[in-house]
Amino acid sequence: ACSTCHVIVRSGYDACSEPTDEEEDQLDEAYGLTATSRLACQCIPNGREDLVVEVPSWNRNLAREGQ
Repeated sequence: ACSTCHVIVRSGYDACSEPTDEEEDQLDEAYGLTATSRLACQCIPNGREDLVVEVPSWNRNLAREGQ
């Protein structure tokens, strides 16, 4: 299900690649969309500054590694 990797970039948004039209179309389907929402699978940081991202609580995967 696309848009399940929706994150909110809290800091460092300018260091991210520009969203494509396809990403923006998928983000339109995401719950809790904000001006700095991105799909984690598509957002490519340039490495010039640190990013702080929030994984919204409704989007957290309940599976845990090693179980």
